[in-house]
Order: sequence, then structure tokens, then C-alpha cells
Amino acid sequence: MTAPPLPGVFADLAPLLDHWGYAAVGGLLLLEDFGVPVPGETVLIAAAVYAGAGQLNVVAVAVVAFLAAVCGDNIGYAIGRFGGHRLVTRYGRYVLLTPARVARAEAFFTRHGGKVVTVARFVEGLRQANGIVAGLSEMPWRRFLVFNALGAALWVGVWVTLGALAGGHIGTLYPEIQRYELYVLGAVGAALAVVAVRHLLRRRAEHTPRPAPAPDDQETPAP
Repeated sequence: MTAPPLPGVFADLAPLLDHWGYAAVGGLLLLEDFGVPVPGETVLIAAAVYAGAGQLNVVAVAVVAFLAAVCGDNIGYAIGRFGGHRLVTRYGRYVLLTPARVARAEAFFTRHGGKVVTVARFVEGLRQANGIVAGLSEMPWRRFLVFNALGAALWVGVWVTLGALAGGHIGTLYPEIQRYELYVLGAVGAALAVVAVRHLLRRRAEHTPRPAPAPDDQETPAP
């Protein structure tokens, strides 16, 4: 059986999966989960589609993805716990982990506690910073490991299941995807444009000086 055609950005990962298979899934997920900006989630979905079409073993994809995700986050935890803010501030910018991004993740983590470790995998940005922020916050490692493993199991289970189902029906789905691909890309582009404009307007508002309050017309009478 030949490999199934993958739509859109997934097609760019097809040669990677054809050549490296499970190693591509494990390697990219491991890197993504301690902050390196690589398409780990995308390659997981693509591998699941391959598995659904019979090109890979779906159980092997799930096991490799789960182990890589847990190990990656634990490497991130060690970086945050033993390297601290100094290390993250010095080197984080090289993997797009800026101080502002870390600060926002820490604030979110502080508000929601351990449960954020579980749901962070489904949130872009938090997924990559999850382990590092938990380490910076000095969350007990065993507590982190439990919530992290639960989140990894749910995240991998969702994407592998959906991807495998899509791969099993790729012959039916692919013509429809091609048919509506331009409309979907247009909608995504419009959404990104709206987000960008809102971001620019917010930044402009933050940097616009506020007018000084007008002085009182009447002086306060002396006692």
C-alpha cells in the first residue's frame, strides 16, 4: 500500500515520516516539549493519519508519542528547576521562550495550580513551556509527573484517534479537503489578520501617553 496523500502543511512532513517513521515522531515531540519550536503536534497527527492508512502501527505511534512527550516535559522541568530564571532568561530567546512569555505562563500556572499541567498540552505556547514553568515554580516532581503523564495520555489519545480515523477514510476525505482547502486557508488567513490587528492596536494603546488630569477650576479654600 502506498502512503496516503496528506493535505496542506502535513504534506511537508510526508518525506520525514517516509524516511524516519517513529523516530521522527519521538524526536520532534521530545524537542517540542522542552521548548524547541518544532512541529511536534503536527507530525503526531500526520503519523496517526499514516497509521490509519496502514503505513505505521497505531499502537507504536501512541506509545512513542507518549514516552517522548513525558520525557520532553521532564527535561523542561529539570531546566526550570535547576537552571532557574537566569538560565531561561539567558538562553530562552533562542527557542522563542522570551521572559514575557515565561512570565505569562507562570502567572497562569500560579492561578490554576497542578491541573494546568494536564490541560497545557492542548494549549499552544503552554505546551512548550509547561515543564520549564513547573520547574521554575518548584512544583514537587512527583506531583508534576502524575499530572504530566495524565495530560500526555489524553493529548496523545485524542490526536492519534482522530488522525487514525482520518487515515482510515483518507480516500473519501482527501477530495473534499482539496475542494474546500482554499476556503479554509482564506478563513485562517482572515483570523490571523484580525489577531494581528488587535495585537497592534493593543500595543499602540499601551504606548500612547495618557493626558494629564485637568487641574481643578476652584482652589481649595484655606482653613
